[in-house]
Amino acid sequence: MAKTTTILMALRAAEQQLAAAGQATSVAQYLLQEGQGWSFTELVQHYRESATPAFLAMYQAQVDRVCAGEPAQYVLGHAPFFGREFQVTAATLIPRQETEELVEWILASVTTPISLLDVGTGSGAIAVSLKAEQPDWTVTATDISAAAVEVARANAQALATPVTFAVGDLLAPVSGQRFDVIVSNPPYIDHTELPEMDESVKRFEPQGALFAADHGLAFYRRFAASIGDFLVPHGQFFAEIGYQQGPAVKAIFTAAYPQATVTIKADINGHDRMVRVQL
Repeated sequence: MAKTTTILMALRAAEQQLAAAGQATSVAQYLLQEGQGWSFTELVQHYRESATPAFLAMYQAQVDRVCAGEPAQYVLGHAPFFGREFQVTAATLIPRQETEELVEWILASVTTPISLLDVGTGSGAIAVSLKAEQPDWTVTATDISAAAVEVARANAQALATPVTFAVGDLLAPVSGQRFDVIVSNPPYIDHTELPEMDESVKRFEPQGALFAADHGLAFYRRFAASIGDFLVPHGQFFAEIGYQQGPAVKAIFTAAYPQATVTIKADINGHDRMVRVQL
């Protein structure tokens, strides 16, 4: 008689396979929990249950893809961000924990109803999270990638957050409009950093959302040249930055807006990660 495979046995086998492929063994648990929508406690409660052949086949296919280098979030088609699940595809970056800190900073800085613009929205993680947390805010989001905007729109609908989306380069889609807050997580990686980057990021994530010219500073220069025309008086601009870019980004915005207050904020790991420009 064939031996029954339990959920725990499948998990342990997946961990061994991932280890042999040089991948993080924690992904085995992540695929189970995220894929089934289980908390860790629920996963443990399912440990002794028999896994159906269909379940095993699906789980094995997922593990195989991760072993081949594909990020688990793309394998599952969704990723957690700020307590919610967001659809992700090859057209969008996988939302990062550091970006959650940017969302937290904005929520802590602004308490009144505002109009907000998210530039380069990708999966919509920033725009949709802010709208979900502050339903009385008016939120607009743009991206140069029509495929990314499609994903962001689906996320906004799935999470019942009315966000206005537009396709186009940087601020072009909102010409003539002004906002209380503009936020962006722009491409900021210098091409010279390519050799040090994670192989899965290089192979699977959209390059246009990762890399920027001028040592990764190109988009900050473009924003510095234009946000004054798109923010209300005393408006604020927030952006994620590379951990080595704090002094350079501060200098760019200070030169463009001498009267503004430019603040560089570190992330939970103590690395420079965000900038705020208060006009």
